[in-house]
Amino acid sequence: MNTIATTAAVTPSTQTPKQPQQKQTAKEAIAAKVGKTPAYCTTRVRLTELAAPIVEAFYVEEIGVGHALLLAKLQPAQQEQALANCFREEWNGAGAKAKRILLPVRHLQQWIEQNVLLLLKQAPFNKRDPQLVPAAGSCVDCPKRTGHNKLLFAEVSGNLDACTDPSCYAAKLDAHVKAKVAAKPELIQISTAYKQQAEGEKAIPRNKYVEIREEKPDTPEKAKWPEFKTCKYTTEAIVADGIDKGELRKVCTEPDCPVHHPKKQPSNADASLKAEQEKRRREEALANATGIRVLQTIVAAVPVRLMKRDLLFIAEQMLPLLEDKRLEMVARNRGIKAKEGESAAKLLTAFVRKADEGTIGRLTVEAVILLAARTQADGGKTLRAAAQVYGVDTDAIALKVKQEFAAKDKARKAAKPEPKATAKTKRVA
Repeated sequence: MNTIATTAAVTPSTQTPKQPQQKQTAKEAIAAKVGKTPAYCTTRVRLTELAAPIVEAFYVEEIGVGHALLLAKLQPAQQEQALANCFREEWNGAGAKAKRILLPVRHLQQWIEQNVLLLLKQAPFNKRDPQLVPAAGSCVDCPKRTGHNKLLFAEVSGNLDACTDPSCYAAKLDAHVKAKVAAKPELIQISTAYKQQAEGEKAIPRNKYVEIREEKPDTPEKAKWPEFKTCKYTTEAIVADGIDKGELRKVCTEPDCPVHHPKKQPSNADASLKAEQEKRRREEALANATGIRVLQTIVAAVPVRLMKRDLLFIAEQMLPLLEDKRLEMVARNRGIKAKEGESAAKLLTAFVRKADEGTIGRLTVEAVILLAARTQADGGKTLRAAAQVYGVDTDAIALKVKQEFAAKDKARKAAKPEPKATAKTKRVA
């Protein structure tokens, strides 16, 4: 602690960002004087910018030097939020006071990388434009960018250039969307969330449009899917709300489009079209059954890691986010069947509160996969990633499901009665 305080004390704290060469020279001079590296001195100097609650927690030894060094790298608005994520609470019984357990430094580092740092290479706006948000200026010259001070952020973000101010990043996203719409008023505004569109809301929810994929289909079957086709209604859109905000998309918002809404074709469609629709329905059913089987196998492989209280909290927060159809599927996978007038959500909540840690953990992983699939263009991406993590052989499951479908078809054809002879046939006989 004495070394840290001494280092901070001898470091000038009034230098402006306009003197990078002088600032670097001062750091090197201090580093040479105390026998430490420039990176070491840079991180210690940053301790002088800690918010008051973090300083207090540090002095009463609620957090260690490693936690303080990571927190000091953040903007003041994020420091207190990150401090709360340095701990987990543990209850020993009803009425007992919760005990705060300090989590390892690596936990805080992961939380910061996942919840604070925003990769600039993924930003849809022009990072070099100083007029996008004049008060913020250009991202290239911003001192809050990790790449602006690699000595400070080497351990947090490595070689990745990220923004450490989520509020500024969000403001630039809003300004980017506003500028794009102003320059091109015909742009359709869309949301990546599935919801009911509120009156007066401009962003069309995900359930009201079909996104046209840019990548090429990798199988002949996928080439027939509507999302890989364009139509006369295809238009350009910008994500104005939700994940990937600010990015441009190609979409079809026409509910009567015969390409992207084939189920709405006239009832007198010819036999070939009906056969094509039936083939696709079967492919979707096969893919859905395979996905469910893979999901069930993944869930069975999830180990018990968190305490029941933690798992129960996560599960109760996530389950309400699922649609009714998916909630019913999760409940059905656990033998829970809602009778007429009963809510699958309530039954599932009651089941979770009585379940053990392993059951809640598996259900949580299942809910995460289903939620991620709902918001991704490639719905199976998270499922495949989970299968890889838990060592699930998706090819073997797909083959088994295909064989089961074939067996059911064979049994159905065998049980189908012979067609009755017509009156004309009987007379000829």
